[in-house]
Amino acid sequence: MNKTELIAAVADGANMTKADAGNAIDAVFAAITTAMKSGDDVRLVGFGTFSVSARPAREGRNPQTGKTLTIAASKSAKFTAGKSLKDTINGR
Repeated sequence: MNKTELIAAVADGANMTKADAGNAIDAVFAAITTAMKSGDDVRLVGFGTFSVSARPAREGRNPQTGKTLTIAASKSAKFTAGKSLKDTINGR
C-alpha cells in the first residue's frame, strides 16, 4: 500500500473526502516526525511504538582497498509492533 492508497482507505473508512484524509494523514506523519526529532517515543497502544535509535561512531573498512575509515555516529527510526498488531497479523 502506498500513500495514495492509504488516503483512499482512510477516506472511505472515516466517511471523509480524500483531501481531508490526506491532510489528516500528513498531520499525523508530521506529529510523529516532530516528536521523534526531539527524541521522544510515540506510543500508539495496540499498534506499536516509534522510537529513535542512536548508533555510535565506529571504525569500518573499505572492502576494495582494505583501508580503515571512520563511520560517523547517526540516528535511525525504529518501529516496534504492539501485541494487538502482532496478533492480528498472525491470525489470532
